[in-house]
Amino acid sequence: MADAASTESPGASACPPSATDVLPKSGWESAARRAIDRGLLWRIEKDGRTSWLYGTIHIARFDWVMPGPTVKAALQQSDTIALEINLLDAEAMKGALASRQAEPAAKEKLLSGERGQRMARQMTLACATDELQARLNRVQPILQAIALTMLAGRADGFYAEFGIDIFLSAFGRSANKPVVALETVADQMKLLGANGGSREAEQVDQMLDQLESGNARRQLRELAEAWARGDRDMLANYADWCNCLQSSAAQRQWKRLVDDRNPGIADGIERLHASGKRVFGAVGALHMVGPRGLPGLLAQRGFTVTAVLPVGEAKAAN
Repeated sequence: MADAASTESPGASACPPSATDVLPKSGWESAARRAIDRGLLWRIEKDGRTSWLYGTIHIARFDWVMPGPTVKAALQQSDTIALEINLLDAEAMKGALASRQAEPAAKEKLLSGERGQRMARQMTLACATDELQARLNRVQPILQAIALTMLAGRADGFYAEFGIDIFLSAFGRSANKPVVALETVADQMKLLGANGGSREAEQVDQMLDQLESGNARRQLRELAEAWARGDRDMLANYADWCNCLQSSAAQRQWKRLVDDRNPGIADGIERLHASGKRVFGAVGALHMVGPRGLPGLLAQRGFTVTAVLPVGEAKAAN
């Protein structure tokens, strides 16, 4: 746990700007003109149709949001955009919000004593506004800890508001392309173990440890920058450098959240492709790498899988 000196309340000048405040005056059109290819992209072919796999990042810098020419072309050639969850589906997210509400007694028990004090300190250090704190206090503790981890990225210019998945949802809407979810919020909540039990408490403690040590911020920065430059090897070896999977419990949770989800995600992409759609399947980049990654799983199912990115300037992206 961090010592008292490291958990003092920051002054207003120490708080990072909001996502709105970092938007450049030149706006989105200028960003689109400057956009270069980032991330990981594969072409997957079967039954005479071409679909795509794209590894995304859930927090990003503003300059990373707009797709480069190769990714944009793949989007334009696709009929359907398939995401883990469609964050711009108002009806689905309304139900998701209800499923995330914490049961008061379970939340109070989990956040009693020292754990609750640690969470409160991290809220302060994250410069969470009163409104944001009120919203977070209504959801399960594990979701509070995840939100605080994402907020840690703001100090390095990374914002959930600029997450690549959000842009892809907006692109699909503007281009009149269907945007479908490959998973449900309920499924993800079940995997997180957000039920007030011992598994949730263990995960909250692990995330608080990572936040207090500064490791959470370092992880986010290194992961995001590896994505931006298309560093497939670094992404594939995340477990070796993240300093976050030392315990057997953390390793089991990692397997549940990444490897164990991949077959179901592959099922969804395969079904959409088999229905005659040209699919742009966009999922977190860590689901794309390693022996159990989506490209390998779909190759096993008869797809011809060809790596497209990183090439050229994507390798040098920062």
